[in-house]
Amino acid sequence: METVYGTVGVDVSSDWSRFPRYGFVADYDNTRSAGVIAQDAAFLNRCHINGVQYYDWQYKHHWPLGGTRGSLLTSYTDIANRSVVTQVVKNLIAEHHKYGMKTMFYNLCFGALDDGAADGVKNQWRLYKDRSHANNDNHPLPDSWKSDIYLLDPSNAEWQSYLADRNDDVYASFDFDGFHIDQLGSRGSVYDYNGGNVNLPQGFASLINAMKARHPGKSLVMNAVSNYASKNIVQTGNVDFMYSEMWAGESQFSDLLTTLKANQTYSSGKLNQVFAAYMNYNQRGSQFNEPGVLLTDAVMFAIGASHLELGDGHMLCHEYFPNRSLAISSSLRKALVHYYDFLVAYENLLRDGGTESVADISSTSSKMKINSWPPQMQKVTSYSKTVGNREVIHLLNFNQANSLSWRDMDSDMPEPKALSSVPLKLRASGVKRLWVATPDALGGAPQELAFQESGGYVTFTLPSLKYWTMIVVEK
Repeated sequence: METVYGTVGVDVSSDWSRFPRYGFVADYDNTRSAGVIAQDAAFLNRCHINGVQYYDWQYKHHWPLGGTRGSLLTSYTDIANRSVVTQVVKNLIAEHHKYGMKTMFYNLCFGALDDGAADGVKNQWRLYKDRSHANNDNHPLPDSWKSDIYLLDPSNAEWQSYLADRNDDVYASFDFDGFHIDQLGSRGSVYDYNGGNVNLPQGFASLINAMKARHPGKSLVMNAVSNYASKNIVQTGNVDFMYSEMWAGESQFSDLLTTLKANQTYSSGKLNQVFAAYMNYNQRGSQFNEPGVLLTDAVMFAIGASHLELGDGHMLCHEYFPNRSLAISSSLRKALVHYYDFLVAYENLLRDGGTESVADISSTSSKMKINSWPPQMQKVTSYSKTVGNREVIHLLNFNQANSLSWRDMDSDMPEPKALSSVPLKLRASGVKRLWVATPDALGGAPQELAFQESGGYVTFTLPSLKYWTMIVVEK
C-alpha cells in the first residue's frame, strides 16, 4: 500500500513561453514593504507562476516612465491617481527574478492622456470617429482619474517610433523582460487624420512587429479582447503566447475551447493559451466562490490553457486589476496550490500538443451519465486527446452545475458531490497501463488501476471524481 505524504509539480522548461502560467501585480505604493513583496512572490512561486504582468505601473500611457531616463521620480501617480513608488517597482522586479519569473510591463498600445500634445504626441497620429478628424476616439474614465484615454492609430509609423522610444527609456531604467500590450477590442469604424479607414487588426500586427524590431530580445504578449484581432496578433510570430480576455460574448465553457482551437490554428500549434477571465464578476459576498473558481480552472487546465487570476495577495474578479473586493479563502488557497501543481506535473499531457479525439466511455452506474464535449448540466463531460501512445480522457463534473457559464457571475455555482468507486467501460485495445490523477485528491498523485480488456473494451473502477479527474491509457 502506497502512502502519499506530499506532492509538488516541477517544470524544467528552458523557455517560460512554452507553458505560460501568468500572474500579475497591481499595487506599488509604500504598503508594498519588503516583507509583503516576499510573501506575495512566494505564493506566486508556489503556484508555479512563471510570468508577471505589471498592471498600471506607468505614469502616463504615452509616457510610461515616471520622470526621464537618468532622472526618475521617486514617486508619481498612475492613471487612477494612485501612488507608485519607483523603488517598489524595482523591488518587485528583483523579487520575481529571484524565482525565475519573467516581468512584463503593461501598457495600452495606442493611448495618450489629455496632455499628450505637450509631450510630443501629434494630432496627425490620432484615431478618429469621423473622416474630418473632429472627434478623437477615446476611452472615458472616472472624473477622479487623471484623464480619459485618447486613442492613436497603432499603424502610424511615427507613433510606433515614439512609443518604441518611450519603451527604450523603460528598459534603460527598469529590468523588465518584455512588454504586455493591451487594446480595447473592436472600435467600429475608425479613421486616420486624413480620413482613411484604419484596419485595427492589421495596425496591431504592425505595431507588434515594430516593437520586436526595436527590442528583438524582449518578450511580447498582446491581449486579444474577446479574441478580437487574435489571428493578426498571433500570425506576427512575435508574441510569446496567446492571451485572450474573455467577456459576455464568450461566457460559456464551450467558448473556451472554441477560442483556444482557433488560436492554435492561427499559430500552427506553436503557441499555448492564457485566458484573462474574471470570476464572480458581480462580487456578491466577501469571498470568491470556491466551486465556481475550481470548475472553471478545471475546464481551462483540462483543455490545455492556463488562467490569469493570481496576483499580489489577491485574485482577479474585475478587469481593473487593483480591485480587491473578494478575498481568497484558506480552503480555496490550498486547492489552488493543488491545481497549479497538477497543471505543471502533467503539462506535457495537458499542453504539449496531441490530437483531439472522442472517447467511447460510459458507466453502468446511475451516479454518472457521461457526455462528450461540450458540457451539459447534470452530466459528466468527457474531453479527450491522443498524446503519443497515450489516450488522455478528462472527466469534468457538471452534475450539480446550475449554469454552463464559466463566469459564475453571482457566485452561486454549487459544490459538486464527490463520486467514488464508479465502474467505467472504455473502447480501447492493446492497453499496457491505465492510471488516473486528479487535483482534488492525493495532491494530484497518479493512481495506477487494475483493468480488464475484452472485446475491444477495457473495464475498470474510477476511484473518485469531484471537479476533474484525468484518465491516462498507455498502449
